[in-house]
Amino acid sequence: MTVSPQPGSRDATPQTQISFLGVGAAELSRVRVSGSLSGAHPGRLLAYSQGDGASFLPARAFREGETVTVTASLRSGAAVRGMLDRFVIAHQDPLSSTPEPTHAGSAAEIQSFRSRPDLHPPTVAVTTQSAAAAAGEIFLAPYNGPGQSGPMVLDSSGGLIWFKPLPSGTSATNFQVQQYGGRPVLTWWQGSITVHGFGLGEDRIANGSYTEIGRVRAGNGLRADLHEFQLTPAGTALISAYEPIYCNLSANGGPRHGAVTDALMQEIDPKTGLVMFQWTSVDHVAMSESYASAAASTTGLPFDFFHLNSIDLAPDGSLLISARNTWGVYDLNSSSGQVQWRLGGKRSSFAMAPGSATAWQHDARELANGTISMFDNGASPKVHGQSRGVVVSLNAQNHSAALLSQFERPSPLLADSQGNLQSLANGDWFLGWGQIPDFSELDGAGKLIFDAHLPPLDQSYRDFRFQWTGTPVHPPAFSLAPGAGGGGEVFASWNGATQVASWRVLAGPTRTALTPVAELPRSGFETAIALSPATPGPYLSVQALNGAGAVIGTGAPSTRAAAAAR
Repeated sequence: MTVSPQPGSRDATPQTQISFLGVGAAELSRVRVSGSLSGAHPGRLLAYSQGDGASFLPARAFREGETVTVTASLRSGAAVRGMLDRFVIAHQDPLSSTPEPTHAGSAAEIQSFRSRPDLHPPTVAVTTQSAAAAAGEIFLAPYNGPGQSGPMVLDSSGGLIWFKPLPSGTSATNFQVQQYGGRPVLTWWQGSITVHGFGLGEDRIANGSYTEIGRVRAGNGLRADLHEFQLTPAGTALISAYEPIYCNLSANGGPRHGAVTDALMQEIDPKTGLVMFQWTSVDHVAMSESYASAAASTTGLPFDFFHLNSIDLAPDGSLLISARNTWGVYDLNSSSGQVQWRLGGKRSSFAMAPGSATAWQHDARELANGTISMFDNGASPKVHGQSRGVVVSLNAQNHSAALLSQFERPSPLLADSQGNLQSLANGDWFLGWGQIPDFSELDGAGKLIFDAHLPPLDQSYRDFRFQWTGTPVHPPAFSLAPGAGGGGEVFASWNGATQVASWRVLAGPTRTALTPVAELPRSGFETAIALSPATPGPYLSVQALNGAGAVIGTGAPSTRAAAAAR
């Protein structure tokens, strides 16, 4: 059984729940929780939907600075054993939630559509395109630049398929396709990105019709961070969160009355919202491992010594954690949370061969063959000449690491933050350049076969290529630019539809008496279709057709006047 907060931890939150993972809820009894300052805490024991544990939810919060003692009885067969856990509630640093500034751009950097005047995503410019590029759609989530922020799906050529505009001050990151309940879903983080380098928000799940089917929130009084959201085969979610706490940093060259940004990993049961497991950087990694400096930190700008930016569930069940500010990747025992080995950084478990060491890296993943892929930022501050994707092989016998592959853009880019490296099924590699608004695909030999970029001031935390089929629940949209007589031009679109091959315009005297009057192949997100002056009226509609000519969506009929007013 794994208990969180873990015994001896010093950084629990006042709103923490006590998580018991690895045993059935029926095997737990006589749970008693007491704070050294606040006294006994009654509460409820709630089971996880997977049947492998339960969380005790205290009826009221703990007090900062107190020691909490937890006792319980655990039945194993006919035997009953006692359990004891003690941890400390940290003094929380109430940071501001000031968001990062946004940057306006020119009208030329923002897309607009007659049929969907509510959509204004940033433009996408494709500079390299080859038939050798992998099949599949492109997933990104621009923010902080010209146009609206939000999740975006592009076709294989970089044309817009779907965009979800978010309210001002709200951003999305980590937009991708995952499996949930045996089906492909869209997932992303949504919230506010603060000037402190982490996010305050929640994670979203949507199905193939773009209908939201779930939200995953952080537990223990925290809010989900932007850096990671992974759905596991067991139906749980691995997420990141950040907790600024007061801390004596004098041993690390910082102020005695200082603060540190504690990075957390939580495993959440999406069906109940309960925290099944929690891991914290302060409890498991020494602050002396950091390449960041504590000297200039304050309680308003805490020492971000670790900066967790990716979580990966390895094939053997361990957890792979990337920490930007220690330049290290950590393999964790998923039961105890203990660090089993380090790759890179000041205390690497492996001797790093030339070219294998990273600096300020992101997105560490264990591939099927046991190698580790990463996005090596190489900055900030600058350590390498350019950012790159790397694949590193590990030799467990002689404890060495070697550079197996690296992927660099022919025109070098240096991304101070963010970024990712995705292994594609055909052997290609897809790179999101993070703070630099570019995304690229390179083949296995490192040749650039696809390259595109957003406007200069935009950012996208990670970018991906996935196979995706989307059919929106809402009908196609259309508008009319009236012409002489009964002519004009119809503008048709269907935000999110991936199978539209052509558009058909219908016209007639009533809503129910419409006949085809024009048809044209799809040409981008919005297709303009000319009408002849003899087009009957006054009602219009559009039909979306697939490659076989079958109707897959029909717009709501409207009068010419209503269509022209859109």
